[in-house]
Amino acid sequence: MSEPGPFGRRLAQVFNRYKEPGGEETWVKTLEGSVGIPTCYFNSADWTGPHAPPVWSRALRLIYNPGSLDKIREFQRREHAEAWIFHNVFPVGSAAIYREAERQRIPLIQYIHNFRPLGLSGYLTPSDLPSLHNRTRIYLREIARGSWQNSRVKTAWLAMVVVLARLFRWFDSVTAWIAVSDFMRDQFIRAGIPSDRIFTLRHFWRPTEDFGNTSDNGYYLFIGRLIGLKGVLVLLDVWDRILQEQGKAGPKLVIVGEGPLDEIIKARAAQNTLVDFRGSVSIETKRELLRGTRALIAPSLCLESLGLVAYEAYDFAKPVLAACAGGLAEIVLHEETGFLHEPGDAIALQEQIITLENEPETRARFGRNGRGWLLENADEQKWREKFREIVDFAIAAKL
Repeated sequence: MSEPGPFGRRLAQVFNRYKEPGGEETWVKTLEGSVGIPTCYFNSADWTGPHAPPVWSRALRLIYNPGSLDKIREFQRREHAEAWIFHNVFPVGSAAIYREAERQRIPLIQYIHNFRPLGLSGYLTPSDLPSLHNRTRIYLREIARGSWQNSRVKTAWLAMVVVLARLFRWFDSVTAWIAVSDFMRDQFIRAGIPSDRIFTLRHFWRPTEDFGNTSDNGYYLFIGRLIGLKGVLVLLDVWDRILQEQGKAGPKLVIVGEGPLDEIIKARAAQNTLVDFRGSVSIETKRELLRGTRALIAPSLCLESLGLVAYEAYDFAKPVLAACAGGLAEIVLHEETGFLHEPGDAIALQEQIITLENEPETRARFGRNGRGWLLENADEQKWREKFREIVDFAIAAKL
């Protein structure tokens, strides 16, 4: 049995790993390693390959997965947690894991890293916002574009699973919600979550002590999942124009990440001498790339919940060029720590890159301001104090 944690409470978290790791998994590991909250993991990769359950079985297990429920029950018998913290639980964890929390009368805290469990894929776009209060309309939009696993059929089935969970009131087991930005808090309130049960708590960050040992190696950096909604294709369009206008004298672009667009990006990078596609890299290599970049670019077309890549850039006193998409606009301050552009506006993004190219003092000032923002707004002790208040609230709400 685990001992009471740093908050005087025994806590446990639940996370279904995605096929490609991202910021959500990074945060789960931070809570596990730095805060000391044990984790019950499920893995989407278990449902791929020759040993995966048959399609019909996966479909049913998305609603109720007896193997996952057995696992969480055994985990609870070992940990005796006073509250559970849910991150992503789909698909392997199953919707019924919410019912299990209610069955065991365990207070449940739901982290809002994206639009799940109210949405389907987790990714929504600015054009979806007017319909957010109407979940049926949102689900139909997501089904039409096959937003989950690039399949309309799978997205429709997941929509039915979420609707069933709502009808059975399984999501009512959540006693507190943690939004990682004010933007996400506002959207979930619009979608019907009571405002007194949802709290904004941005991630903390342990700053790098030797950030002063940075350099400017003349390249810009993209780090993220390689899907269209992350804006990587827009970024490649920008660099095609830079190559056309400036030739080999133009600034370099380094792309780091993995995802469905791997082969497309590899092919386009081969046609543009200014683009260097690295694919998946080690943590140390990523840090070295951040240490030497001129600026980080986050050109998302989707509504980001927060954007930990901005934290990573600020840690090395680097400016950020970001789309004004969701929570990103709360941590990238226009003309203070970087530049904001409307999602998909390649012309504006190119102009901002040219500005940074021509004004090295502006780059340096933005980077210093970003580092200052990180130290002031991502303090770990303040985070711990607020997190403990939320945990106490969630437990008291269940009594």
